Amino acid sequence: MKQITAILEGFGSTLLLLLRALSFSGTLVRQRARFFEQCYLIGYTTLPIVAILSFFIGSVLALQAGYSMQNFGTQQFIGSLVGLSMARELGPVMVAILVAGRVGSAIAAELASMKVYQEVDALETMNIPPARMLVLPRLAAALVMVPVLALIGDLVGWFGGALVSKYTSIISIEPEAYFAVLRRYTHFKDVVNGLLKAEVFGFVVVLVCCNIGLNTRGGPREIGASVTRAVVTSLILILVVDYFLTQVLM
Repeated sequence: MKQITAILEGFGSTLLLLLRALSFSGTLVRQRARFFEQCYLIGYTTLPIVAILSFFIGSVLALQAGYSMQNFGTQQFIGSLVGLSMARELGPVMVAILVAGRVGSAIAAELASMKVYQEVDALETMNIPPARMLVLPRLAAALVMVPVLALIGDLVGWFGGALVSKYTSIISIEPEAYFAVLRRYTHFKDVVNGLLKAEVFGFVVVLVCCNIGLNTRGGPREIGASVTRAVVTSLILILVVDYFLTQVLM
């Protein structure tokens, strides 16, 4: 019963924080410096690891598919498998997990520290709403940058699959044939649906991590507990939201 109550309280506080942040959306233009700073932190600093992981995910996917599909003589369709898998599912989910682990943990730690050391209380004393200054720029940056990261991840993953398909002797598919099949079976709608997923995932991750950070109580030990709770909750929500989004978009 306590767990159910805690879940409902967490959902209610997250929804309330979202409404508060949205009520200040008109002030985002005046906070463009903070917005661009968060775009840099969420997007640019996360880009290298997204590129590396996407490349090897596309490579491994092509390699595994090649060994399996050669038994049926269908390895010429590897491009479609890699293209659809990266665009629809692996790209947005992988980027969201990286954002949760790298960016979400940093957000939760920063806001939890500010809460524990009464910096959030100082902002409220100066009549500066934390939802406006600390939450809104991060939410807006996530809406912009996470889909960009997912798109770059898709492209790099496709390239990794093409490279493995060409230089693996058991597959030996030329890049022209690989990308021709990829273009034939991976439609613009598939890419857009994946980017929409990434946008929702990023928004949910940042919102949840902000809420958990701002609701931290206690001392320094609770900061670590809040970071762990924020990351674990974000990962669970990514998979849950992914299921329902897949049902709707498919």
